[in-house]
Amino acid sequence: MSRVDLARYRLGKARKILAEAEDNLAQNHYGVSINRSYYAMFTAARALLAIKEMDSSKHSGVIALFNQHIVKAGLFPKEINKFLAKAKGLREDADYGDFVEMSKEDAQTQLDRAKKFVKEVKSVFEKVLMD
Repeated sequence: MSRVDLARYRLGKARKILAEAEDNLAQNHYGVSINRSYYAMFTAARALLAIKEMDSSKHSGVIALFNQHIVKAGLFPKEINKFLAKAKGLREDADYGDFVEMSKEDAQTQLDRAKKFVKEVKSVFEKVLMD
């Protein structure tokens, strides 16, 4: 499998995870929706890293590599990239926090950001393929 095939696979997977986030939001499963929104962004970030033949076994490693080799290289907007770190923190709160209740608004905001993030990754991916 080529790096482009891997990137394409991960981008497709990110879109499927986004659909799961939407479904969970519609069913009022806000914490799960937040989780899936984060994983959509995380998987999309890994798609771009695949093009550069980079990956990490840790979430913080993926985020650091994405910042260093994608964002700082000027391939991805800094303002949209901020969504990823925020999503990681919110996902951790939703998954592991004691007495933490996620609201519909939290989940909707996270989903909207995830959609923007994945859409931008797709745009960057297509630009990279054209070059």
